[in-house]
Amino acid sequence: MKIVSIKDAIANIHDGATIMVGGFLACGTPEPIIDALVEKGVKDLTLICNDTATPTTGIGKLVANNQVKKVIATHIGTNPITGQKMNDGTMEVELSPQGTLAERIRSGGAGLGGVLTPTGVGTEVADGKQVINIDGKDYLLEKPLRADFALIGATIADEKGNLYFTATSKNFNTVMATAADVVIAGADLIVPVGDIQPENVAVPAIFVDYLVGGES
Repeated sequence: MKIVSIKDAIANIHDGATIMVGGFLACGTPEPIIDALVEKGVKDLTLICNDTATPTTGIGKLVANNQVKKVIATHIGTNPITGQKMNDGTMEVELSPQGTLAERIRSGGAGLGGVLTPTGVGTEVADGKQVINIDGKDYLLEKPLRADFALIGATIADEKGNLYFTATSKNFNTVMATAADVVIAGADLIVPVGDIQPENVAVPAIFVDYLVGGES
């Protein structure tokens, strides 16, 4: 794990990359890292996230700047630009039930082949997916998700990269940290090792590749 500048942290994020972005309606999303990606101008991105926030917050800024090719998310209603792009065919949107999305990411992080869920059986969610019957009940096989990069927004990090999150900012961050080839964490504050009690560490340092802090 290295503590680096935001510029160095995102240096290898390239056109066409698949990126997981943690948080919930931009709470727990590393805004300074998103802003740096907007400035860098990388394009044709595939984003995996809970939602697309708003046009001026979170990953909504990437959507509004025409840098996104595809979004896999659970909710897009707070960002009208996402809906517009979906309807006019300029950006692909794959909607996944929230619990299903979390389990697909968890499966990717754990090296599993997918997850079986009854959610979505008999609806549009099931289109194109394998249905498996177990003991007389139908389940959808939802395939795992992994990404080239995960962008994590922590409240506090220590100098080794252990991460602490306040309240709901933990959403999706913890599971996404396990399911990407490179994990970039942004923290509001970086403290010495030992200042975060072990029981408060939500993402252990072993999952973090790059840490940026104090730039929010």
